[in-house]
Amino acid sequence: MAAAGPRAVSGSNAFEEASLGLVAALRSVASEDGTYRELRRACASFEALAVPEDLRAEVRAIALQLTAAKTLDARERVADDARARIEPWLRPEFSESLLARPLSVLSGIGPKRAQTFSDRGLHTIEDILFYLPTRYDDRRALAQICDLEVGRRATFIGRINSVDFKSRRIKGRGRRLLEAVINDETGSVNLKWFRALGSLEKEIVRGGVFLVTGDVKRYRFAMEIVHPEMERIEASEVEGAPAADEATHRSVQPSYPLLEGVPPRTVRRLIRSVLLSYSDLVAGQLPAPLVEARKLPAVGPALRLVHAPDLHAELPDYEEFRSPAHERLLLEELYLLQLGLALRRSARARSPGIALGISGERVRAAPHSLPFTLTSAQQRVWDEIGRDLARPHPMNRLLQGDVGSGKTAVALLAAVAVAANGRQTALMAPTELLAEQHARSLAALMAASPRVLGLRLGLLTASVSRAQASEVIEALAAGAIDLVVGTHALIQEKVAYADLALAIIDEQHRFGVLQRAALAGAASGVESPHVLVMTATPIPRTLALTGYGDLELSVIDELPPGRTASETILMQSGDGARVMERIRDATSRGEQVYVVYPLVEESEKIDLRSAVESSEQIARAFPELRVDLVHGRLDAESRERIMASFRRGEIDILVATTVIEVGVDIPNASLMIVEHAERFGLAQLHQLRGRVGRGAVAGTCLLVSRGGGKEAKARLAAMLRTNDGFEIADADLEIRGPGEFLGTRQSGEWVDLRLADLVRDAAMVEVARDAAIATIERDGGLVNSPRLRRAVEAHWSERLALLEVG
Repeated sequence: MAAAGPRAVSGSNAFEEASLGLVAALRSVASEDGTYRELRRACASFEALAVPEDLRAEVRAIALQLTAAKTLDARERVADDARARIEPWLRPEFSESLLARPLSVLSGIGPKRAQTFSDRGLHTIEDILFYLPTRYDDRRALAQICDLEVGRRATFIGRINSVDFKSRRIKGRGRRLLEAVINDETGSVNLKWFRALGSLEKEIVRGGVFLVTGDVKRYRFAMEIVHPEMERIEASEVEGAPAADEATHRSVQPSYPLLEGVPPRTVRRLIRSVLLSYSDLVAGQLPAPLVEARKLPAVGPALRLVHAPDLHAELPDYEEFRSPAHERLLLEELYLLQLGLALRRSARARSPGIALGISGERVRAAPHSLPFTLTSAQQRVWDEIGRDLARPHPMNRLLQGDVGSGKTAVALLAAVAVAANGRQTALMAPTELLAEQHARSLAALMAASPRVLGLRLGLLTASVSRAQASEVIEALAAGAIDLVVGTHALIQEKVAYADLALAIIDEQHRFGVLQRAALAGAASGVESPHVLVMTATPIPRTLALTGYGDLELSVIDELPPGRTASETILMQSGDGARVMERIRDATSRGEQVYVVYPLVEESEKIDLRSAVESSEQIARAFPELRVDLVHGRLDAESRERIMASFRRGEIDILVATTVIEVGVDIPNASLMIVEHAERFGLAQLHQLRGRVGRGAVAGTCLLVSRGGGKEAKARLAAMLRTNDGFEIADADLEIRGPGEFLGTRQSGEWVDLRLADLVRDAAMVEVARDAAIATIERDGGLVNSPRLRRAVEAHWSERLALLEVG
């Protein structure tokens, strides 16, 4: 009876499938003829795997024992014993535990070097396997030294002609400099090293033959290569056989991010060794139909190809992470992330929440009681939020809307629905100025129809007087406030809510995750409150599907009638007269002007125009105009007094820092001047531009640039190109990357993607999400896929727990 072949296992790897084949062969080895042929095949398949040598050695020993067994009973005993030893390998935990081994188990990795790797986030065998090359040196066509070009990377073979050690003072410190001259039959080039070479230093001797790779530079009148890659070659390999030499040394060499104190060739050797011993232990988790449809390799071969492309590889595809091997690894990572987000959505949908009645007369009348008609986008979003509030599970929704799109009105409608059910709403804003602006805007909207929209409103910020704060806190606890607006003061320990049913978090990326979770967790009952996260910084779709993939998404993609896009003009440091002319034109029409600076006071370290100094200069330049200054260092009373004067038209020119970036609404302000625009982020610039043109008069934004590098120029070019917030967001993501886009790089909140890049791999995010949704629809909670669920938890559970409220 022939042995059965390896069966497919969900989430299995080559190691487990070969082990299954071996067990099947062992089960039939004592029965009919031909079983030894099946066993030899199974053993050969196993020995060809990239798994630790001790496992392969055990399989060889089993084969020898069976060969030595002369009787049927002896073969059965050997086979039974072998099966007992091999079957534990079939448990997924076995290969996972091997991959989770610390790097210290590897030959040549002592405590000091293990710490060096650990400092770069490389702790385990699996981490090393996924430490992918960022570049490849194409050694498939070797150059001759006479053909080297300055500014290009090249690979050639040469013989060391001279070696010289020198002591040099580099950057004020004494260092040992190693210089060598290497030549071939066509010429010579200088090689230099400014840091220790380790064992390579002993090999670089006169007469030594090396394969050299590096960037060719010019120093004085000669070419040189600094810190080249060096590989020692035996002289017999090259002498007299140039054609054979090229064939022998043709390769594609991976280049990895530098690790302090570890020579690049040591990193390559380590990774090569780990690939040979562990790559087939890595399980693939992608659904088989997706793998087949996209013609993707298995994970083990994909890892080996990524680290060592074959001689026919298209290197541009590899360097841009577009090879099929890269695609397999990227989709594995994104699929597990999207599964984690889908599991979180599913869990939230089942958790107990607060079902609110939204069919009552007051809630139905609220949209029609506003002092304006909702846009179709606002109405659509309100319908989505209303349906969520009526469900017995907590809403977790992200509301995106460009500057001035009317998010505050939608938030008020939600708060009215909550109050109509006798419960409370808290709105948390990142700055006092924005919280104060929200309170004013909400009060103005309520005044249009106090009977329907009127709410008992409270304001709680750090600048509110102690007596006022105590009054608000007592009223909250007693249920005498329907809607409280504030900063992080809303989550102080002494603040208690009588019946919090809705937490609204505005400009959420400015809060830490724990602050956001604290507000959502402030409800007094066992039910979780509804959560509405709002942002005026549009988020690109790929980022929304990853960083916010566990939230439902609503978008207000329409501005209210009468609002027009502001004109944006770029000016340089020599355009002062044109800027002054613009100010005169605007103020002569009775319109008001913002002038924004990045600093409050002059800094000796940074050559920027300060707001304080410049407000004085502007006042002297326009003695007939009323000029004032507002910034974050002012106390709340002074800040509010100045802003109230500006709103009443008593100030013509308001000089400010970025405290006016969000939430400030002055319809008569038509001109925004941003000094040192190159110092502002793209989202900041877009927000500032949104402060003008909010009334009947069209707005103009002058971006005054006084220098800046490549990124700054890219930001300014994007501002000139479009007024669309989502296009701005896409450009911002491309310029800065996802971590800095969300302001989470320092706080560590962002879900760290080990391989994927949300700009480069945007299309694959969609593919992974579709696959994850299909998986959850087939197997909700992954109850029938324990290994897959374990993989999701191993990769993302800690990070996803931090994203509890977006």
